[in-house]
Amino acid sequence: MRNRALGVLLLLLLCACGGQEDSVPTLTVSGSAVGAEGEVLARQIRRFAAGNPGLRVTVQQTPDDATQRHQLYVQWLNAHVGTPDVLQLDVVWTPEFAAAGWILPLDRFSPDSGDFFPASLAANTWQGKLYALPWFMDVGMLYWRTDLLSAAPSSLAELTALARRGKAAGPRYGIVWQGARYEGLVTVFLEILGGFGGSILTPEGRVAVDSPQGIAALAYLKGQIAAGLAPPEVLTWHEEETRFAFQNGNAVFLRNWPYAWALLGKPGESRVAGRFAIAPMPAAPGGKSTAALGGAQLAVNAHSRHPEAAFRLISYLTAPERMLERARVVGQYPARRSVYRDPRLAEALGADPAAVLAIVERARPRPVTPVWTELSEILQIHLHRSLAGQTETAAALHDAAREMEAVLERSGLGGPS
Repeated sequence: MRNRALGVLLLLLLCACGGQEDSVPTLTVSGSAVGAEGEVLARQIRRFAAGNPGLRVTVQQTPDDATQRHQLYVQWLNAHVGTPDVLQLDVVWTPEFAAAGWILPLDRFSPDSGDFFPASLAANTWQGKLYALPWFMDVGMLYWRTDLLSAAPSSLAELTALARRGKAAGPRYGIVWQGARYEGLVTVFLEILGGFGGSILTPEGRVAVDSPQGIAALAYLKGQIAAGLAPPEVLTWHEEETRFAFQNGNAVFLRNWPYAWALLGKPGESRVAGRFAIAPMPAAPGGKSTAALGGAQLAVNAHSRHPEAAFRLISYLTAPERMLERARVVGQYPARRSVYRDPRLAEALGADPAAVLAIVERARPRPVTPVWTELSEILQIHLHRSLAGQTETAAALHDAAREMEAVLERSGLGGPS
């Protein structure tokens, strides 16, 4: 009897302690928590917590690998878990999570979104509602050798001509890009496709990848390999293989993301340090210079117990000063226009803000759809087969379009005929 009474007393004490603990609201945020990214996030969270007494904020670590993080989020959110309260999302996840009801529309918080780039807002809007705020931007860009060329190309035809001319001066390759069968290949194709005036989906949601512009874009990439400007090995290369080829002085042009800037500029480690610049990917007549949009966004977990506090944290982390700090510490591109007018940005990035802005303003999101992962996997297969010479260009894109349409129809997302 005595042991039973002690057990009840201990249980009551534990409940009392738990109630006391629960009386202090705790926010959790998931985000890149390793290296410099983790350090700057921790500093910013400490400042936010200091300005919000009575609110505890913690970082819930998740894998830095995007695929693993996505799988973990799906498991948590499918189970209606309320933490993390704030989710770091890849740019292509927002419509998927919004359609599933896993994240809250931000309209209820009246976000001041006018300063963000339109492309980044479009990527985070589903069925007319904004579901996440851009945290930082990633954009595809063209790196070029200033010791071999006097200016960046102004058209896709000139890109080919300059790649050939520069290669004749000594480098093994005229241009390198990400051609392995993964998402990177789709972003490369998206930029050339936009350059020819095409798109993967129409604004109404129909598949348009097998348009004449799509066929021209894929033929352009195949032509670079056939002409010996891009090596056949490019079909197995990701970001790092292409960076090393350019960094070692073996390429005239490199298509890559902003992260490569600082690494390419390290004296003693890079053979092209001080001898390269960045530019937007050029376009063909009738097309538009296009930069594939990447980056991270912050969203509120639909099952968070503290949604208002979660949005306050998002507003704080996406404010201009915090974006400027991330640019200085991590080299990430701000998602707000106003930061590019800040004279401190040049020193923070180490790159000319005007050159960066010229690329960021050309950003284009991948199709904003909850089934993008499935569509991308189909497109990757057929693009790669064609580039490897296994299928003819038009046939590859027609096959991709047919399979992509089937996914959209099956998901109830097919646009009007």
